[in-house]
Amino acid sequence: MLKPDGRVIMISGANRGIGRAIAIELGRLGYRLSLGARDPDTLDNDAFGEEEDVFTHAYDATRVEDAQNWVQATLDHYGQLDGVVMNAGVLYPVGLMEGAEEALDVMWNVNFKGPLRLARAAMPALKASGQGRVVNVVSLAGKRVLRPESLGYSASKFAALALTHAIRQQGWDDGIRACAVCPGLVTTDMTSGVDAPAGQFKITAGTIAATVAYALALPNEASVAEILVNSRLELPM
Repeated sequence: MLKPDGRVIMISGANRGIGRAIAIELGRLGYRLSLGARDPDTLDNDAFGEEEDVFTHAYDATRVEDAQNWVQATLDHYGQLDGVVMNAGVLYPVGLMEGAEEALDVMWNVNFKGPLRLARAAMPALKASGQGRVVNVVSLAGKRVLRPESLGYSASKFAALALTHAIRQQGWDDGIRACAVCPGLVTTDMTSGVDAPAGQFKITAGTIAATVAYALALPNEASVAEILVNSRLELPM
């Protein structure tokens, strides 16, 4: 397994939910972090590790220029880049017969086009690493549609899953490995309105963070393209 010492990892959407849990876990393990959020002031830097190992930068997945700007700022700060965790995402109710066109556009932009732009910007530096890693926090919604009301979200996550496989194939000869982590229902703000019935449960954000850490540490000879993390409660989130 790859050791975290000295390795630089970018994490999008690191200010809350799964992204924040990932940042805390990777900081605890000894990675150097570059954390992206629309408002960097919302990042609780003291929770993520030593000051010299935490760099923050503005990143909005809907702004075309932000991906390149953030990657370049990370390289200017650390001089290297070894991994990207593409976590930022949004969910709006857009189904087969209902839902606003604008909401669908936002999900497509944040959940697919944002990660695509980030991957394109990071690929040269990940290639230079020789052990570059991309972990895309997708969703089980990117594997199946449980009801028509979740069509828009699932479609954007199906696309995100396809992106992960394209990165894996494109980067293979240069030591880049890509993995899609696909959680079921996770305890975050996004799912706060969903009650788990008796005998069911939601996955903790910390469990997903540990799964991401595992994917980042796999050596080059291991290609784990997808990790599905089911909760007992199966809902199309």
